Amino acid sequence: MAMTPERTELAPGLDISRLVCGLWQVADLEKDGTLLDPVIAADSLAAYVRDGFDSFDMADHYGSAEVITGELTSRSDTPDTVRAFTKWCPEPGPMTAEIVRAGVQDRLDRLRTPKVDLLQFHWWSFDDPRWLDALRQLQALQAEGLIGAIGVTNFDAIHLEVALAEGIPIVSNQVSFSLVDRRAAGDLTALCARWGVRLLAYGTLSGGFLSSRWLGKPEPVDIPDWSRMKYKRFIDQAGGWDAFQTLLGAADRIARKHGVSLSNVASRWVLEQPAVAATIIGARISESEHRADNLNVFGFALDANDHALLEAAFAGMPMIAGDCGDEYRKPPFLTASGDLSHHLSAIAPVYPASPNAALPDRAWVLTHSKWEPIAGYCRAMRVGNRVLVSGTTATHGDDHAVAPQNAAAQATYVLDKIVAAVRAHGGGPEHIVRTRVYLTDIDDCEAVARVHGRFFGEVQPANTLLQVAALAGPYKVEIEAEAVIPD
Repeated sequence: MAMTPERTELAPGLDISRLVCGLWQVADLEKDGTLLDPVIAADSLAAYVRDGFDSFDMADHYGSAEVITGELTSRSDTPDTVRAFTKWCPEPGPMTAEIVRAGVQDRLDRLRTPKVDLLQFHWWSFDDPRWLDALRQLQALQAEGLIGAIGVTNFDAIHLEVALAEGIPIVSNQVSFSLVDRRAAGDLTALCARWGVRLLAYGTLSGGFLSSRWLGKPEPVDIPDWSRMKYKRFIDQAGGWDAFQTLLGAADRIARKHGVSLSNVASRWVLEQPAVAATIIGARISESEHRADNLNVFGFALDANDHALLEAAFAGMPMIAGDCGDEYRKPPFLTASGDLSHHLSAIAPVYPASPNAALPDRAWVLTHSKWEPIAGYCRAMRVGNRVLVSGTTATHGDDHAVAPQNAAAQATYVLDKIVAAVRAHGGGPEHIVRTRVYLTDIDDCEAVARVHGRFFGEVQPANTLLQVAALAGPYKVEIEAEAVIPD
């Protein structure tokens, strides 16, 4: 009997292959503006389905990948086991019911389906809190039956916890995870264990670098495709080419021991991580296919000696800085372009600064809290080069208290709002010189301190943390801040 991919239940009624076919290659093939023939491309995907690779991952920006998949799934001879995951990656802005519905409906139309099996949401900047509005609207569309399950992509642990604490039924987070990029094995995996979320791992072969063809080879200079450009930057951050060669040597030794490929070892290591539901492998529409080799990952397991060899290689490879998704939101940008600052700087501040005509050295930022006009204060006042941020709670919109039972989630939301206010005045988190944290329960001290460290670990502003008897409203934490912006 021929081997087929293992399967897992990602969510009730959503049974998927543990090797998901990623369709990012479509965007690369169409980057000159010429679209693939959807019928011919769907024929290529049908060959994957016949071999048991029946779960496909795509996005709104993967060229015509959704259209090709829609052609496949609309055929009468396509098995009903085929699963289509797609992503919606809107530009930050108002996330009204109409805007979110239109985004999802576009996915449905291109996929030619009444329901998306898994709709994954990506948000470019957590400074803009309207990502919570988007997720709430996706939850409403799920209740209507337009979405089977809700996932996210490139969320770090602290923001995923905010969403979960808000009651959003997120089943998966798609993140980079490989022998080179091991960030997801830390805080994110621990969070998944607490909440029952699964990881969909991409980049497990680092754009093809985690293969025997690169063992003992000189460092490449000219890289022709987007995927390899991206993952070469990951390798550079994780110790460089020499450290990478040591890792390849260890993986090759393990591969020879088990009679499999080096790439099989790289995939197997990720599949054995406790939070991982599946790895995403590139579906080759116009190039050589490796389906038979990919199946070998289910024919062996890594033993203690194998893990010891890999751990020895990891010792010479520093962890990539930050948490999952940081590569899309702050330097160093480990993306194909290597620089997203032009994109992120074009996103308008969610809370624009307003000058004071009577006092030209001052400007203020309002976040439209109902209390700002009642109490006569602003969120953040700039006086000269100083920015003073008022005590801030996790209030979304007029009066919704975010995650009222979770101090860490509230602290995350609060610090996002504080950073957004400072950015509106032309600064950033690196310019914050003092914070004051007020807790209603001192037992939340460590959880909130860890969130503070996640935001300011490299800046290390002066900080005071106090327990107070109570805060106005269902809040466990309130934070104020000061920043100094250079002339």
